[in-house]
Amino acid sequence: MATQSRTRLALLWGAVLSLAMLLLPLTMNGAPAWAITAPELRAQRSMQDLQQDMSGRNLQQQEFLKADLHGFNFAGSDLRGAVFNGTDLRSSDLSGADLEDVVAFASRFDAADLRDTVFRNAMLMQSHFRDARIEGADFSDAVLDLPEQKALCARASGTNSRTGITTRESLACR
Repeated sequence: MATQSRTRLALLWGAVLSLAMLLLPLTMNGAPAWAITAPELRAQRSMQDLQQDMSGRNLQQQEFLKADLHGFNFAGSDLRGAVFNGTDLRSSDLSGADLEDVVAFASRFDAADLRDTVFRNAMLMQSHFRDARIEGADFSDAVLDLPEQKALCARASGTNSRTGITTRESLACR
């Protein structure tokens, strides 16, 4: 009976120590530590291999969460199924890139080069495209906020070289 009690006590202390080790970072320096989600950890690993020039690369299904990719070169890259949530892509070169099925929630594409880019079936809610070059971009079946869609229609021109769809048609411009 005494051995069984000691075993339970040892298990209880083990659990308490494990919990203390998990909570310890929250109390260091008096500042709270913020939890990092599994997708953010995966995105950090993806960012380790990033360079300013990522042109022509296969980056399918990569996750770039809350990443600063301002001015990066992704020209001609295969980014199908990638995730860019909360990402800064201002002034980036995505010309000729394939972003089919991409998820870019609350991302910035301001002043980006999106000429001849494929955004087919992309989720682009709360993303912004101010002053982005969109000649020949294909936004077929992409989900955009209505004000962004209207702003893109105001400057839509060209035909995508791979899909043969005009930018105006892909945005369902009137």
